[in-house]
Amino acid sequence: MDVLDQLGAMKEGKLSRRAFNRSLFALGLMPVTVPLLPHRAAAAPEDQATWFTWGGFDIPDYFDEYVAKHGELPNFATYGSAEEAFNKLRSGFVADLVLPCLSDVPRWSSTGLFQPIDTSRLSNWPDQIPELGNVSYNMVDAKQWMVPWEWGQTSIAYRTDLFELQGEESWDMLWDERYAGRLGSLGGGGDVWWCAAIKAGVPFDQIHTDEAFEKISAVLRAQRPLIRVYTDDTTSLDTALAAGELVATLAWNSTVVSLTAAGVPVKFARPKEGALTWVCGLMLHAEAPKIDRAYDVIDSLISESATVALMRGSGYGGPNRKAFAQFTDEELSALGLARNPLDILQSGHFGIPQSAEWDQRMTSTWEQIKLGF
Repeated sequence: MDVLDQLGAMKEGKLSRRAFNRSLFALGLMPVTVPLLPHRAAAAPEDQATWFTWGGFDIPDYFDEYVAKHGELPNFATYGSAEEAFNKLRSGFVADLVLPCLSDVPRWSSTGLFQPIDTSRLSNWPDQIPELGNVSYNMVDAKQWMVPWEWGQTSIAYRTDLFELQGEESWDMLWDERYAGRLGSLGGGGDVWWCAAIKAGVPFDQIHTDEAFEKISAVLRAQRPLIRVYTDDTTSLDTALAAGELVATLAWNSTVVSLTAAGVPVKFARPKEGALTWVCGLMLHAEAPKIDRAYDVIDSLISESATVALMRGSGYGGPNRKAFAQFTDEELSALGLARNPLDILQSGHFGIPQSAEWDQRMTSTWEQIKLGF
C-alpha cells in the first residue's frame, strides 16, 4: 500500500495515524514537517467571529491582534475548494467572513450574500499594498467588496531528482507520458481549467467561448490517464511528492516551501507559457452575526505580524507593505515572490471573472472529465 492509498485508508478509519507515521519514518520522512492534516486552532467560544476559509489557514499566528483584543481565537469553518464554499453559502450556511479570490468577486457579490467592507474600520488598512485590489470588479460605486489578503501562483511542483526535464519548464510537464501514474493535480476546476487553458493556448479573454471549451476539454481528457490523483487535499499531494510516488503535481507556492523545509529536492516551475496568478481575500457576509469582531478578524489578518507569518509559513505573498522590510530580495525570490506584487502577478495569467452559467458549465464538464467521460 503506497502513501496515497494509506492516506485514504487512514481517513476511512482503516489505518491508524500511528501506523501511517511509521510508514513515513520508513521512507525517511518526518510527519511533523509534512503534516497529514492542516493545523487547527482550538474552538473559540460562541461570542467570537467565524471565518469560513480554506483548510490550513486556521493558524493562531495570524491572529495576534485579535487574541490580544478578545482573549480567544475566532471560530473556523473550512472547505477544500471555492465551488464547495460557494455552494454551501448559497444553501444557507452563514459565517462572518469567507476567503474567495478576486475573480470570484462579481459572481459572489451578485448573490446578495455579501456586504461591502468599510475600510475606515480597519486600523491596518493604510499599510496595505493598493495594487492587490485595485481592479474594477472589486470596487463598485466606490465600495470595497473584498480586502486582499494573499497572492501567488498556481504552477507545477516537481522533484528535481526524479523528473528529467527536457528543455524549458513548461505545462507539458503535466502531460508527460513518461510519468503516467506519477503525476498529480489539484481537484478544483478553479485552478485546473485555467491552467489547462494556458496549456491549450486559449487566451483568458476567450475562455468563455464554445471553441475554448472544446480545446480545454480535449487537453484535460488527454491528461486524464496520466494522473495518479486529483484532490483538494494538498497535504496528500505534498506527502506523495515527498515519498516519490508523484514526480510532479499541480500546486501552489506552499507545497515547495514546506517540502524544501523538509529537505525534499523540489522546485516550483516557471512555465515558459506563464503560470496562473491570483489574489484572494476577505468578503463580509451580508448577515454576519458578529460583524464588529469580523472587522477585528480582517484587521488582524492584514497586520504586519500576520503577513510575515503568512509569507514565511506558506510562501504566499501578503498584503501589508511593512512586512516586506523583514525580507531580503533573495528571501523573496526563494519564496517565488517579489517586493512589488505586480512583478509576479503580471508575469503570468490572471483569471478573469466569468458568469454563473459559465462556472456551472465548467464545473460540470470538469467533473465528468475526472470521472473519465
